[in-house]
Amino acid sequence: MSIATQERLIAEFAPKIRIMANRLGSRLPPHLDVDDIINVGMIGLMDAMTKYNPDKETLFKTYAEFRIRGAMLDEIRAMDWVPRSIREKASKLRGVYQKLEQAHSRPASEEEVAAEMGMDLDTLHKMLQQVSHTAVLSLDDLGADSDREVNILECIAQDSTPDPLQALLQQDTWNLLSEAIEQLPQKERLVVTLYYYEELTMREIGQVLSITESRVSQLHSQAVLRIKGKIHNIREKRRARTTKTTLKPLRDGADKKRGYVFSTP
Repeated sequence: MSIATQERLIAEFAPKIRIMANRLGSRLPPHLDVDDIINVGMIGLMDAMTKYNPDKETLFKTYAEFRIRGAMLDEIRAMDWVPRSIREKASKLRGVYQKLEQAHSRPASEEEVAAEMGMDLDTLHKMLQQVSHTAVLSLDDLGADSDREVNILECIAQDSTPDPLQALLQQDTWNLLSEAIEQLPQKERLVVTLYYYEELTMREIGQVLSITESRVSQLHSQAVLRIKGKIHNIREKRRARTTKTTLKPLRDGADKKRGYVFSTP
């Protein structure tokens, strides 16, 4: 990539990087400087220009945006600003949604979640509002929960060297995400679509749906908690299937000393 092309791309992406940083910054506490996130985004753009492979089908714009967002999220994670109490609340909420939806095979209502947690709806809404401002509650940061899983950002971002196994894992993760979003309650699914795909702000979504910005934030929190819980459930079931072993008697004079073999279904 020529120097002239790089300079053109930097000028083209600079406004987009600022917008992306401000959107992420809206979820962060006041003491974190958005300018730092912007600088990291520029580094992500430079990384994208270095690693982009034009022979692949991915457009540079798509590739660069996910590299930029990934760099920003890595920086936010490195700051480790989220209080442990908030992380614990987010984890507890996810566990409750996961438990109820696995038991009933449908989305859990707010009333059911509140009852399971022994609180009223107002308290649940306040808790959802608290965790909504954290980087731990975002589809951008679904993350990977094992060495062989890939995160959502990696599903779009390509590497300079093709890896068939990685490509399969990326497609599988996208399939999981699509399935989980499809099963969301209608209003939560709409919030996710408008926020992540149409890139509207919480305030703009509130105007579209004629609800308050805080209510949009609560719906976003619930949606991400449901999605994370569902993906976690599916991955746990897969691990159980791959590690499950059964004992079967040996036949026809095989190793009578042991009498059994391990087999995987």
